[in-house]
Amino acid sequence: MSVTSGTVADQFHAAMRTRESENLSPLAAQSYCTAGRLDPSEPEQCSVRSAFQVDRDRILHTKSFRRLMSKTQVFLAPEGDHYRTRLTHTLEVTAIARTVARALGLNEDLVEAIGLGHDLGHPPFGHTGEHCLDDVLQERYGIRFHHNEQSLRVVDLLERDGRGLNLTAEVRNGILNHTGPVAPETLEGRIVKIVDRVAYINHDIDDAIRAGILSRDALPSGPIELLGATGSTRIDRLVHDMIEASAAAGDIVQGVEVGPAMLELRAFMFDHVYLDADNNADKRRVTELLPKLFDWYLEHPDQVPALPGAVERGDDLPRRVTDWIAGMTDRYCLRVLEETFLPKRHRFR
Repeated sequence: MSVTSGTVADQFHAAMRTRESENLSPLAAQSYCTAGRLDPSEPEQCSVRSAFQVDRDRILHTKSFRRLMSKTQVFLAPEGDHYRTRLTHTLEVTAIARTVARALGLNEDLVEAIGLGHDLGHPPFGHTGEHCLDDVLQERYGIRFHHNEQSLRVVDLLERDGRGLNLTAEVRNGILNHTGPVAPETLEGRIVKIVDRVAYINHDIDDAIRAGILSRDALPSGPIELLGATGSTRIDRLVHDMIEASAAAGDIVQGVEVGPAMLELRAFMFDHVYLDADNNADKRRVTELLPKLFDWYLEHPDQVPALPGAVERGDDLPRRVTDWIAGMTDRYCLRVLEETFLPKRHRFR
């Protein structure tokens, strides 16, 4: 990305730097003083976009980002028009996180780039697909599959024909650590880490009720009484709590009552929706067939497309199969499973 000179662009560039230095909190990550890119020979920004805005645009234009529209958040190939997809989840996370960042005087552009990129490596079939791949890799090779690590692999190695996006260190760190035990290095990354849960817990409750898997009366009473009876009320409560608690702490935190209440709701959703194969016949079949698909590709390596850069990186066959399956949309993976294993009378829908 070359820096384009010109009177208007140069003035705009200078004004953006001044605005950021004068208006952002001293705790905010600086767009014009980043920790750099993987390839330092490339300019960090252009004259009309900061480094984090460049990262945002690179993510937006990826094939991985476009595929999120066909990866459902909880339900496999839902028939209704209003169920969340991995893409709508990503957009909700990004919007909520920007609100929190703005209120705290932090860098909205960094939050946006992390939010848009955090789930690029999520496999098909949501949590079910992730756990299936993780189980397969643990059993066969003693390694793990985590979608956050795959998201970093996507932006570092798989996109742009194997060249990667060459994102800034701050965005890469936020993507990698948006889930898991390690806290992101920036406050902006920590916002996305909490807001990711705020978003998916509440919109997934909405979808589960719409699908008839949950009733409102089944939700744990304590968190609902504290946070609110509707998704929008709960999100509003969680956002305000995070802003106030974080401003007081000088870090990104939740209140001593609200944080545990959200975690209780999260545990409830994992037990009753995300990992409960009994609530969806397609999930049961996916749990059974996805490991078989992995093994089928191992037995038929000629059916694994040669992803750009795989040979140069020395990727072995299990790595190539993992990248291929993780990049599938729900719809495409269902079709492959049907064509490979299921006679017509047993196919999905």
